[in-house]
Amino acid sequence: MSDSPAGVADLLGVLAYAELTAFLRLAEDATRHAPSLADRAALGDLAATEYAHFRLLHDRIASLGIDPEEAMAPFVGPLDDWHTQTTPGDWPEALVKAYVGTGIALDFYREAAAGVDAETRRLVDEVLADEGRSQFAVERVGAAIKEDPTLSGRLALWARRLVGESLSQGQHVAAARPELAELLVEAAGEDIGRMFARLTEAHGRRMAAMGLTPGP
Repeated sequence: MSDSPAGVADLLGVLAYAELTAFLRLAEDATRHAPSLADRAALGDLAATEYAHFRLLHDRIASLGIDPEEAMAPFVGPLDDWHTQTTPGDWPEALVKAYVGTGIALDFYREAAAGVDAETRRLVDEVLADEGRSQFAVERVGAAIKEDPTLSGRLALWARRLVGESLSQGQHVAAARPELAELLVEAAGEDIGRMFARLTEAHGRRMAAMGLTPGP
């Protein structure tokens, strides 16, 4: 990777494993929690998209002369821990996790990609595209809250927990892989406060779209 900035291998590795686990978890949630065959199929479609993204990242890592498994290995523990600690208990929680919880985590990686080479940045933008996740989650969570308004408070608390766990995960990853943390700091430059403001604003928009209160 002599022609790539330090940390690019880590960025691609964490994204690849994030997409692989997203595929596996979405497929599991579709089987376990989806209330209808239509919902199961729709979540399955999102899972298939995540796997396609994983393959793109896997192939890009390999093209750089790096073993994709080695690139992903440092992130297995932190990401698996995050999924274990944020296992949804029902269908609405699974939807909020797919949209809000995963969204803020991926926002960090999008910020880190701002300072990498153009080809890598285009790939990151492609794999982090929404791909209909927001519309799917917003419609179904909105319908669930309309049917049972008491869900709103519980799901807002669940979303806050997801964000807290995502931030904790990010700290663990940064501590373990300083090159990736350096990418994020370099991308933000002296405006790191504004970067966190963007993350907060994006989270607030997701929460509002679902009819939930962002909270502190």
